[in-house]
Amino acid sequence: MDRTQLLFKTLVECYIRDGQPVGSRHLLQMAELPLSSATVRNVMAQLEEKGLLAAPHTSAGRVPTQQGYRLFVDRLLTTEAVNEDTVQALAEELNPAQSPRELVEKASACLAELTRHAGLVMVPRRDLADLRHIEFVRLDERRVLAIVVCANGDVQNQLIHTERPFGEAELTQASNYLTHHFAGKSLGEVSQGLLRGLRDDQLQLDALLRSTVSLAERAFAPRPGGDYVLSGEANLVRLAETGGVDRLQELFQAFTAKRDILHLLDRCQQSEGVEIYIGAESGYAPFGELTLVTAPYAADGRVLGRLAVIGPTRMAYQRVIPLVEITATILSRALSSPDSP
Repeated sequence: MDRTQLLFKTLVECYIRDGQPVGSRHLLQMAELPLSSATVRNVMAQLEEKGLLAAPHTSAGRVPTQQGYRLFVDRLLTTEAVNEDTVQALAEELNPAQSPRELVEKASACLAELTRHAGLVMVPRRDLADLRHIEFVRLDERRVLAIVVCANGDVQNQLIHTERPFGEAELTQASNYLTHHFAGKSLGEVSQGLLRGLRDDQLQLDALLRSTVSLAERAFAPRPGGDYVLSGEANLVRLAETGGVDRLQELFQAFTAKRDILHLLDRCQQSEGVEIYIGAESGYAPFGELTLVTAPYAADGRVLGRLAVIGPTRMAYQRVIPLVEITATILSRALSSPDSP
């Protein structure tokens, strides 16, 4: 690492730690290099010309720009290993005995507590869950409750309004048929492929099977949108000091709407590792002063969603990135079958 890189790395680390613009004299002391103050000032000026540093109007010191943070993260960052006590605590919190929803909520809370930022975890997509069994319960003449039990322990209910009355015997036969033929298949496979094949051949089906397909299509129908669990929003309140109350209000409105944030996470859904969006890189205005550190989590080798930490661009990347990685790993392990590799 040459002296320019070392000075830049030291400046970014000082600013992340202290939150104050870094002057040449302080930088020289922290870098511990045999250089003059004039040389350090010259290097800082060059870094500013390259767009890596900026000078706040209230101070003679320098702070990293978005471009500067990107260079730091990509080429100069030294991450810290997560200590064993933290790993053990995470494993205890993310206990496999809990339901998928409980695990997602715990993971979000753990990320917020460990990083002192906001922790966000996508709820696993419904169509990725494997079917264990389905049961149809008659509520009245024209309403049936479909109870879909997934292999991961999740239970999903769907109210179906029928075109004709169904008797208890018919519903039991439909439940038995679907469970026998489709157990172990993902809900997406059942909805998009298997039921479609039956529907295409419905002229060859008897009346009972046609009714079964009609009920199943509604029970397994894809649901619009998605969801996530968010914890630690209060940790972002301090952004009002730098970005203004309006920016904070805009951010909280985005959290409430959810759609655009889910779209942002979906953009990197196929990525196998950590993705980092710094400031405007997300292409999402409310995140203009924020950094999003996100990683996928999976079960039995299949990606179910992503988890993320949302915080200011001046975050301790060396700590946050490993915490996001290890939380994703432990959550994936908790959601996977006991005999999975």
